[in-house]
Amino acid sequence: MRAMQPKLRVSARRREEGVVLLVALITLVAMTLAGIGIMRSIDAGTMVAGNIGFRQAAVASGDTGIEAARTWLLANRPVLNDNNPALGYYSTRQDNLDLTGNRGGATDGVDWDGTNSEMPVKAFKVAAGDGSGNTIYYLIHRLCSVPGSVNAPAQSCATASVSGVGSSQDAPDYSSYALRVTNQIYYRVTSRVDGPKNTVSYVQAVILL
Repeated sequence: MRAMQPKLRVSARRREEGVVLLVALITLVAMTLAGIGIMRSIDAGTMVAGNIGFRQAAVASGDTGIEAARTWLLANRPVLNDNNPALGYYSTRQDNLDLTGNRGGATDGVDWDGTNSEMPVKAFKVAAGDGSGNTIYYLIHRLCSVPGSVNAPAQSCATASVSGVGSSQDAPDYSSYALRVTNQIYYRVTSRVDGPKNTVSYVQAVILL
């Protein structure tokens, strides 16, 4: 009986060592899975932060397109009654136009980058880039129903009455010298920015001129 006691102790010690090894393997697998999860979370967070940065840069570049369109409007006031597709200008609202291409089809969209000849409306590409890899386009619509003069019989434009500069100092009475009032027209400017990693942003503004 005494001779068998050492064998029992060795057997019990071996069973304990097997349990420790199993626990260690399970812990190692759990730590590996946790590490993989943390790495994927960090990668996803970095990607989201990068996409937000690209979007903000594109929106800022969209303001450049709006300003370029405004400059063009101010320099071309005498010729705003007629369409000028080569420069991205249209003298009507084009209410059925699909500016973002979400509806699809070949007759209701915009050819922003000059690669889709089926689209009837052409945008204008701003020559100067922003140095960040963004390409800027703009499209201008006069908020009127038909081309031509704002005083045409069938014309309907979105306008605002603005008081002009005047004086009634030399008039016989105040009622005989009214201040001049001018009607200014609203123009809708849509700017699109194509950025790196296929990012696309739209910025829109309304200008009173």
